[in-house]
Amino acid sequence: MTDSLPRPKLAVVSPFLDKQHGTERIVAEWIERLAGRFEIHIYSQRVADVDLSRVTWHRIPKLPGPHLFSFLWWFAANRISRSWHRRFRGLRPDLVFSPGVNCLDADAVSVHVVFAEYTRKHRHQLRLHANPVSAWPRLVHRRLYYAFVIGLERRLYTNPRVALIATSRNTVAGLESSIARSHVSRTVYPGLDLEIFNRANRAALRPQARQTLGLSGDRFTLLLVGNDWRNKGLPVLLDALAQLRGLAVDLLVVSREESADARDAVRGKSLEGRVHFCPPRKDVEFYYAAADAYAGPSLEDTFALPAAEAMACGLPVIVSAEAGVSEIVTDGVDGLILRDPLDAAGLATMIRGLFEDAEWRERLGRCASDTARKYTWERSASDLADTFNAILSGKTKASTTGAS
Repeated sequence: MTDSLPRPKLAVVSPFLDKQHGTERIVAEWIERLAGRFEIHIYSQRVADVDLSRVTWHRIPKLPGPHLFSFLWWFAANRISRSWHRRFRGLRPDLVFSPGVNCLDADAVSVHVVFAEYTRKHRHQLRLHANPVSAWPRLVHRRLYYAFVIGLERRLYTNPRVALIATSRNTVAGLESSIARSHVSRTVYPGLDLEIFNRANRAALRPQARQTLGLSGDRFTLLLVGNDWRNKGLPVLLDALAQLRGLAVDLLVVSREESADARDAVRGKSLEGRVHFCPPRKDVEFYYAAADAYAGPSLEDTFALPAAEAMACGLPVIVSAEAGVSEIVTDGVDGLILRDPLDAAGLATMIRGLFEDAEWRERLGRCASDTARKYTWERSASDLADTFNAILSGKTKASTTGAS
């Protein structure tokens, strides 16, 4: 009887992991499903929502202070820790994986946002003269941080030895236009937990969710989930609601971003009582159950996982063409695509159509659920594992060739 082959050692380098944030949640879901195929070593400052009995967490100390300082410390400390383990503990990973630019020695990097592209699209918001003087210290700090990260992107993403894994074709376009990297190893879409996000679960939760949130039966409820409310499209959504003032349409905004500016924007459109800010919940399906439709007119979004979760729950969705999730939507069949994320009139027309036509709304939601069932975390993790194995195979061939 022969022993099974040892699992390849995979080092995952990420400042933190949990299932409450976009990128970190994707990585946590991947780890959960890759733990049986790889011996996983996580280098991170904080880990939550991950079964630590199946992986090894090497905790990196976190230092308080401004974000740029904390990131510089993290960038150096994770490298020092991994070098120490390699030299004194004999821990030599077969593959180093990083979500984003957390180290320069990664073999594979999953790209969730291209900061060079993000700052190009939002450069007007980063100008000093476009902001009050009181915001200048925070703005200067943000610009310094972005400049540092963009420098790392240009160095890491242009290295042909680094395999880049995109989470949408939208990401690939950003790499091509901002980093001049034309080759991406693979596009791996995020997945969905279909045991949680499904039509039956939404129907069962709906009465309690509506009652808890105080939503009356005659109010049509839109939902938007996400932080960075300007980028997620809340301003254009408020403009659309203002154009639909005569309709019984409300909006739930689920975000951990407490913003007085966002509330001022609601008051500026005289939409008090129609827009409700809600805190995030681990059982985010509670909010999908309460809603009648999902509206995500993002200015820019690598994927926009909440929209895909809403689809799985059978909600009709409106998504921006600038969000990666639009790549899995067929306009008018299983969702609606807003081609111009600044088109408030077009968005208002879409919302009105959903509000007035319950049969169409139901059909879109049913088809959305059918589409979403194709995108599981198991499928996503399997695609990622195939990519890792291809990298390992290439490294083995290169080592063999070099030794001959």
